[in-house]
Amino acid sequence: MAILVAYDGSEPARKAAKHAFDTHADEEIVLLRVVELADSFTEAGINMLQDTIRDRKKSASKELREDVTDLDNTDDVDFRMETAVGNPARAVVEYAEDHDIDHIIVGSHGRSGVSRVLLGSVAEQVVRRAPVSVTVIR
Repeated sequence: MAILVAYDGSEPARKAAKHAFDTHADEEIVLLRVVELADSFTEAGINMLQDTIRDRKKSASKELREDVTDLDNTDDVDFRMETAVGNPARAVVEYAEDHDIDHIIVGSHGRSGVSRVLLGSVAEQVVRRAPVSVTVIR
């Protein structure tokens, strides 16, 4: 069974990773960090965009590795880290579809009411669009 954890380094994401490590230690665990880029690039900036993407992915991978080593209970758990570029919810769902993921775990920032409606929720979008079961950790 393959478990995908949407991981951005926030406290809710850290709780999601800890939950995955505690409850799925014997499974394949993938921590996915999504790097967001602005959507307003023109054709003239394609080379610069490619350089920016490459630099951000490299930086995100390094930060992710450093951050995860600070979590408790990682010594006995086998996991790998991946990065993607794009809209976080869309990238998580696409990764799950493309990599034979059986379950997704995401952290919730706990927004409710108007702020959730106006800002949207990555966790909510993943729950709505995911091809597999999703666990949301508060």
